[in-house]
Amino acid sequence: MSQFKMLTKYIPMLQEDHIGEWMIDQENDGTAEHPIQMPFVKYSETVRHFIEDVYNFAEQHQELELTRYREILKENGIEGGPNDMENVDISSLNAQCMLALIMGVVRAERFCDGTIFNSFKSGAILKWLERLKNLDV
Repeated sequence: MSQFKMLTKYIPMLQEDHIGEWMIDQENDGTAEHPIQMPFVKYSETVRHFIEDVYNFAEQHQELELTRYREILKENGIEGGPNDMENVDISSLNAQCMLALIMGVVRAERFCDGTIFNSFKSGAILKWLERLKNLDV
């Protein structure tokens, strides 16, 4: 089995998936009794499994040092937020860097709701997964 199959198997599933939807609180009025819940993205089951597998992959492949994703990106000249990451020319990037891009977006979601959603909608994550699949031996 190919090394990245755990993640690249999602390519056809994600192409057909609705990814998720923004949940906006329409019911509460902002009073102390009825505080408004902050908007968040409710991700599809496929995306939730993908995120889980990104973490599982990183855990199973410690040699790739994906906990150092920021440093890996920096070493490859990639700095900035997810929007900057989406516009990177990936044609010469190696598998570790592709995985670091994916991990960067997954981790950024913890600080900014919708980061993963936006990266799927822009096509960036699928593009990164396709590159990973092409690099797989």
